[in-house]
Amino acid sequence: MTFRLGVDVGGTFTDLLLVDDSSGQTYTAKVPSTPEDSSIGVLDGINRICSQSDIDLSEVAQVMHGTTVATNAVLTGKGAKVGLITTKGYRQVLQVARSFCPGGLGGWVSYVKAPLLAPLELTIEADERMGADGETVSSLDEDSLKSDLEKLNSENKIEALTICFINSYVNGDHEVQAKEIAKNVLGDIPISISSEVVPEMQEYERTETTVVNSYVRPQVAKYVTNLQNSLQDKMGSDVNLAILRSDGGLASGRAAAESPVNLLLSGPAGGVAGAMYFCQRGGFENILTFDMGGTSTDVALIQDGEARVRRETRVGDVTVRAPSVDVRTVGAGGGSIAFVPELTKALRVGPESAGAEPGPAAYKKGGEKATVCDANVVLGYLPSDVKLGGDMIIDRESSVKAVQDIADAMGIDLMSAAEGIIKIVNESMLGALRLVSVEQGYDPRDFALVGFGGAGPLHANSLGMLTGSWPVIIPPGPGVLCAYGDATTNVRDEASQTYVKKVEDIDLESFISELESLKTRASISFEKDGIESDRQSVKYQADIRYAGQAFQLSLGISVNDLREKGLAILTDEFDRQHEQLFTFAHGKDHEIVMLRAVVEAQNEGMTEITINASNDSIDNAKIQDSQFYYEGQWYDAIIYDRGKIGVNSVIPGPCIVQEMDSTTVILPGHSATVDSVGNILINPDK
Repeated sequence: MTFRLGVDVGGTFTDLLLVDDSSGQTYTAKVPSTPEDSSIGVLDGINRICSQSDIDLSEVAQVMHGTTVATNAVLTGKGAKVGLITTKGYRQVLQVARSFCPGGLGGWVSYVKAPLLAPLELTIEADERMGADGETVSSLDEDSLKSDLEKLNSENKIEALTICFINSYVNGDHEVQAKEIAKNVLGDIPISISSEVVPEMQEYERTETTVVNSYVRPQVAKYVTNLQNSLQDKMGSDVNLAILRSDGGLASGRAAAESPVNLLLSGPAGGVAGAMYFCQRGGFENILTFDMGGTSTDVALIQDGEARVRRETRVGDVTVRAPSVDVRTVGAGGGSIAFVPELTKALRVGPESAGAEPGPAAYKKGGEKATVCDANVVLGYLPSDVKLGGDMIIDRESSVKAVQDIADAMGIDLMSAAEGIIKIVNESMLGALRLVSVEQGYDPRDFALVGFGGAGPLHANSLGMLTGSWPVIIPPGPGVLCAYGDATTNVRDEASQTYVKKVEDIDLESFISELESLKTRASISFEKDGIESDRQSVKYQADIRYAGQAFQLSLGISVNDLREKGLAILTDEFDRQHEQLFTFAHGKDHEIVMLRAVVEAQNEGMTEITINASNDSIDNAKIQDSQFYYEGQWYDAIIYDRGKIGVNSVIPGPCIVQEMDSTTVILPGHSATVDSVGNILINPDK
């Protein structure tokens, strides 16, 4: 008997899901995160979940992990000391950048540019030049480069090196040559070359992406290595560690350590993968997801069973050319702090969070400021006898005291203050949901809404009313759904190539041949990790624009459809999507600028996850009577145990559905049913 373990590290809690590969049975656990070293929380959680489920650590064969190590390194500025080699004349490529200043028309007035991740004093120029056609214009001056590297090494002890030459996306021979020289001079430090990390046009974006890869690489490699060693000590040498990529796929520990730039949004991608897993099995292909944790809320749109993926990932002031699930984040979580500025006396919520330490006042761990969690406690949505994470007792008296401070500052009563906090945080999440739906040309009423995360089910019903998205879906184990996503997604890698040809100038067979060669390149990492070709599947993509435009769309390609219908299948779909986004389409002058092959390997040996769905009557699931406050009045409500609610049961509101990792609120005028997958489906009463 073997098990696989999904682990997701959040700002407040670390979530774990253990899956029996033979039966599909699952076990869940939550432990407080350890921001100073996330591996401590991971290992604590592994010990707890194995102890609680009475499973020997040696039986765990695979660990799938969503991590924030790379993200935190960028946000905190605690990455490696990075040296950079550019083509002669391009030393200032990072300084020149794209002349972008955030903050509106007057943003430049107050904008303070963050320090460069590869500063000018650590940048040297190589005397070489590759032409745009991939032919050598000027050979690499090896002696000069060696001398400059020796000087750089003696004056500044760098911890990682980036090599990015002009036009290397067409021909990376000079970068490979420079890498060998650097190895001889600098010894055993990580070296990233742009022709391997991101072989795409646009010099600044390619340089920035490769520099970020170098910046986080030592820290990520150290984390992955130490975690792998700790897991092997506990579980045996055969345990396999995989890390979740920003695009929702898995990377082996080796691949993650080599290309950590693909991990910057690892955490949020897990929740999207988990939501897709349960919703697709429940028959829902078009969904909006919102993952509300203790610190922030992540939202995304899934259409036709596919998550929208953007080709750029932004973390803080850094934007890199790496694929990521199109997740938008707002500083609205269960731990978001409510406050009343002295000047305006207007209630504000977030983005500052109480986090895990000291946490909301309800935790009784030293926190005294009112949070969203405290407001939910005061209103009765989070009953005081509920245990967070399975064993953390919440204290209503402390929450009342904290929220009363807010009420006094505004000159209103306690319950009005608590409702105000909830309404403000709901509006913040609504704004994020509009970013991925309305502003992208989608009507949220055409989608179901999936609420998860530790705090998501508390607010899901209210968000459904604001968006008009029905049903509101609460999947099984909503508080650990990111861990579900980690445990159920597939290993993934991709290869890309700059193309830049007008559609009318493209020969179809040579175009298909280019796609198939990209598949071969993308499969190289699978071969290194011993993944057989018969487990691999491929999806092709093309980035298309109107000639002369900067804006482009990424579209999926089927080789069979191409042979049957030709390239018109791509241009017609581009026109349709362009019109959806911008209300017009030219219908001509299409240009393909990028080709891509995305290869996945199906998980082996895992039985479909099963949900323990009781057939008992809804009355047998009743825990106790309760009350909660909604729209200015108290309502009688029943608290149910989710584990005892049977399939097809009707759950009438107002009520509270309780489970180990989360609490679901069903508001007056609404009711819910449980489908065969175990999803709770909330709809307005007719």
